[in-house]
Amino acid sequence: MKLVKFTFVLVLCSYLWGCASGAKMENMVFHGDQKNYSEEIQENLRLGNVSGGKKTNPAWTSEIDNEAFSGAVKESLKSQGLYSDNGKYRLEVNMLKVDHPLFGLDLEVTTHVRYILTNADSGAVVFDDTVITPHTAGVGDAFAAVKRLRLANEGSAKKNIEGLLNKLSELRIDSQEISLAK
Repeated sequence: MKLVKFTFVLVLCSYLWGCASGAKMENMVFHGDQKNYSEEIQENLRLGNVSGGKKTNPAWTSEIDNEAFSGAVKESLKSQGLYSDNGKYRLEVNMLKVDHPLFGLDLEVTTHVRYILTNADSGAVVFDDTVITPHTAGVGDAFAAVKRLRLANEGSAKKNIEGLLNKLSELRIDSQEISLAK
């Protein structure tokens, strides 16, 4: 009887916790309303180095890796009409920290990402800011804790990219200032 109970608990635990999977790029892409941006950056941003992400260890917790986050940022920039392979401005991305709980019913993840936008020709920094965004995934989103954590990671990263886009929409670059920097 003890063996049956132990086996049941093991099966239940593996269902509830399972194997962790990393955040998926397609779930982090911002698909919201088109924002208004300065003409100077429209179709003029290229993506530089993306760093700070971590690979997921299936036996531990879901993480956001550089490749997936880079893809999500790039696709989000494309959807907003900002991306260009050889744009005048280079966006560097550094994921400083991802706070996530080890357990709980409602799992809140907070991403801290530093974005640096530079004029690729002159090296002048146009924008340098850190965006911090929380997102909570509850039992209603997913019963299994590992999936809830992945959803919270993806939601926080997506909101972080939206925060970047909001800041870029507020950015005003004087085209004369840019031409002087050449």
